[in-house]
Amino acid sequence: MKEVIVVVGAGQLGQAIARRVGAGKHVLLASLRQEEADAAAKAFFNAGFHASAASVDVSSRESVAELVTKARGLGAITGLIHAAGVSPSQAPVEAILRVDLYGTALVLELFGDAMAPGGSGVVIASQSGHRLPALTPEQDKALAMTPTEELLGIDFVQPSQVKDTLHAYQLSKRGNSLRVMAEAVRWGKRGARVNTISPGIVITPLANDELSGPRGAGYRRMIEGSPVGRAGTPDEVGQLAALLMGPDGGFITGSDFLMDGGVTSAFRFGDLAQPAPKA
Repeated sequence: MKEVIVVVGAGQLGQAIARRVGAGKHVLLASLRQEEADAAAKAFFNAGFHASAASVDVSSRESVAELVTKARGLGAITGLIHAAGVSPSQAPVEAILRVDLYGTALVLELFGDAMAPGGSGVVIASQSGHRLPALTPEQDKALAMTPTEELLGIDFVQPSQVKDTLHAYQLSKRGNSLRVMAEAVRWGKRGARVNTISPGIVITPLANDELSGPRGAGYRRMIEGSPVGRAGTPDEVGQLAALLMGPDGGFITGSDFLMDGGVTSAFRFGDLAQPAPKA
């Protein structure tokens, strides 16, 4: 039976990872917009991969369940790359929580029930989750373990308790890494692994939206004030994901990898800890 790698969110990051782990396997590329998935599948096919496309709405249980069924029909699901999401400049608070927080939990739940033994997954979170102030142990546990369909009912993620879209995004991404830690226990019972990568500013269409949006000046300051002094690339994230998903990462599960060029370090201990100079 052919092995299947499922990419949820077939943008630049998802494709970069799939190129490194999908050779000799069937790569199923799914996005909210069918045309985006079709274009990605065509690019993979033209590069010698076995590939197909699907549309998926990660905020819909029915839609994600249909994707699981489609993937199972292609073979044994041995890889999951979850890179779908919206940024603070792309959506209101409610949509960010439903897509980035609930949607990730839903994908982890349903694909966790379908992963083949020896399979592995990577979820793309964000450096933003690391800059959210510490939550209480009870709040951490709620984000990690509340049943998926009750997740948006948690008191501290109610829109009235969330300051703005950035706060919603930070909560969601902190929730992603906590959720993966908890799901790793459940996935392990199937002989599968799952980890989170928390990238910093990696140049993708989403990042370009942020750089040209209302928080663009802050993003440029982060790049300039980081120890490496530049943004990252999708291929660099793909290299780390390939390690985590492959045999060399066999002892790694339930972990979160901050990959931000040192931005978080600079926020805590460097120049970014200081207020931005006034124009």
